[in-house]
Amino acid sequence: MEKLINDFSFGLFIWQVVIFVGLIFLLKKFAWKPILDAVNTREEGIKNALLSAENAKKEMENLQASNERILQEARMERDALLKDAREIKEKMIADAKEEANVQGARMIEQAKASIESEKNAAMAELKSQVSSLSLEIAEKLLKDELSNKEAQMKLVEKMLGDVKLN
Repeated sequence: MEKLINDFSFGLFIWQVVIFVGLIFLLKKFAWKPILDAVNTREEGIKNALLSAENAKKEMENLQASNERILQEARMERDALLKDAREIKEKMIADAKEEANVQGARMIEQAKASIESEKNAAMAELKSQVSSLSLEIAEKLLKDELSNKEAQMKLVEKMLGDVKLN
């Protein structure tokens, strides 16, 4: 340090100060403004990027809330559709059961009517066959009884007697 103090030259100091001030002046005139403009431009760019990021974040939050709302509405609509589908299914099953019951009752009534008509037809045929057989038996008996003259007379007298009694 002592050597610095001893080697100190006032003229050299002045020249160094003048060169330093000149250098600062030149830097201020030619370099300082473009450097500051570049720094300010970069600062503005960073601010704009931060604002854009903040706006994007807010927009994403809004979109997320909107998506949640849309999902909730879609779930509610799905639930309503499923409920309607269940109700329609149950109504269709009930209608089908009712229709099956009506068809079954109609088929039973038709079967009863068919059985009754077949029964009546069978009874009529049976009566017809019984009467036919009765006539054939009666005819055979009468042929046997009326084959001789004496038996014919007895039969006629007997019938006349029955007629008078009534």
